[in-house]
Amino acid sequence: MTEVRFYHLTRRPLLQALPRMLEMTLQRGQRALVRSGDPERVEPLADHLWTYDDRGFLPHGTAADGHADQQPIWITAAEENPNASSYLFLVYGADWSDVTPFERCLLLFDGHDGDAVQAARDRWKVFREAGHDLSYWQQDDSGRWADKAAQS
Repeated sequence: MTEVRFYHLTRRPLLQALPRMLEMTLQRGQRALVRSGDPERVEPLADHLWTYDDRGFLPHGTAADGHADQQPIWITAAEENPNASSYLFLVYGADWSDVTPFERCLLLFDGHDGDAVQAARDRWKVFREAGHDLSYWQQDDSGRWADKAAQS
């Protein structure tokens, strides 16, 4: 089954946390698919990945860029995997009907948004019932990720 990780954003917002996670994904030699639950946020997110760090950028593309098969990171609002990613990132309330084709699914949600927290709880139940390997990560006071499920 797919490893599904829930990331409860409490200290750093998505636009700070996601680029670091994508960097780590590429360092592992994996491709990433970022699915936004809001189509209007796809291009701003793509723009952010070009400028978030003065020392570099994350190579990526969207439908506006084309050449999905050549992109190590693909950003979309559609349920598609045109760059053959093994890591799926769900952001801005995105969902996916069947995550089993992916090695890892990372669901990032805003811990200050009650609706987002409830939606994550609902998805946890769905993924658990489907038999996926689940973990729950939350930012500690220093902004590092702590596996809260392992601590309970």
